[in-house]
Amino acid sequence: MQRIIKFTFILILIFTIGIFYLSLKKDNNYSTVNLVGKKIHNVKLESFEEDKLFTLEDLKKNNFTLINFWASWCAPCRAEHPILMNLNKTQKLKMVGVNFKDKKKNAESFLNDLGNPYDFIARDELGKQSINFGIYGIPETILINKELLIIKKYVGPLNKQDYYKILEIVSNL
Repeated sequence: MQRIIKFTFILILIFTIGIFYLSLKKDNNYSTVNLVGKKIHNVKLESFEEDKLFTLEDLKKNNFTLINFWASWCAPCRAEHPILMNLNKTQKLKMVGVNFKDKKKNAESFLNDLGNPYDFIARDELGKQSINFGIYGIPETILINKELLIIKKYVGPLNKQDYYKILEIVSNL
């Protein structure tokens, strides 16, 4: 019996050390460090309101597009919303909102209460399409140009400094 207990203990210890080691290794599948300067691809986002897909061709129509991943249940998304409303006022920037793992009814209430800053709203109910953008949490925002190059990626809620930097980038055409 003691042998079984010792063997079980050793197995648990090896398993725990293995898990700890794997958690220390960087998982490049979710790394967003090297996204800036790369092209986005595989974009097929389902429209929030109608049976329409938003694709790469739609993104090429604008000099700059800000793609914001958000949800009604996300408190930091609520905090950044006034920044998005202000960014919507610039004519040089199109804004795409991707509603992430959310209920449509809740998302609609969120936009009705706080305003809709987006030119197009897509939904990613399962979070699978967002992976193509390197998204692993929300809010996250990506600024791209018409060549589909990622200019900047913002992890976490946008703030005033981000707002001014985005305005500076889109104004320097």
